[in-house]
Amino acid sequence: MLPFECFQCGECCSYLGDVHTIREEYGDYKFLVHNNYTGENTPVTIDPDKHDLFDDKSIFEKLPHTCPFFRHQPGTEKAWCTVHLTRPEICRDYGCWRLLILDHRGNRVGRIQNARTLISDNTSLVNLWESCVEEHREPDDKKWEDAMMRILRNAGYSVRR
Repeated sequence: MLPFECFQCGECCSYLGDVHTIREEYGDYKFLVHNNYTGENTPVTIDPDKHDLFDDKSIFEKLPHTCPFFRHQPGTEKAWCTVHLTRPEICRDYGCWRLLILDHRGNRVGRIQNARTLISDNTSLVNLWESCVEEHREPDDKKWEDAMMRILRNAGYSVRR
């Protein structure tokens, strides 16, 4: 598995409400979460230090498709999984990107996922990807990443692994 560092942006969970639904609520912040794609059920418990955060349901006004256990820390943009200690296996296995792409100001403008797929709504980056990056066929992952980093950096982007 590729190394992964979470920056608590919340992109991973913003649409997981389409995947995870609460099947049962047992009380005492204990739930059975259902994966709508795999059919798996996982018992989860809200982390003890996140009860107050979980009780704030305002996130669903802004992000109606978010995971039922995802929250933003009030007053910050930091994202939290309120069931992090007992989260489902699919969440444990998730890695947000293999390459993170930043613009000249250090703002995130895109990411390349493990399947060599660009995720971005930045028109310039998408055009670059479609015009030259996507055509680069290198079977070796390390060489491919190095080539992508060179192309992106030459176009003025910063790239993190």
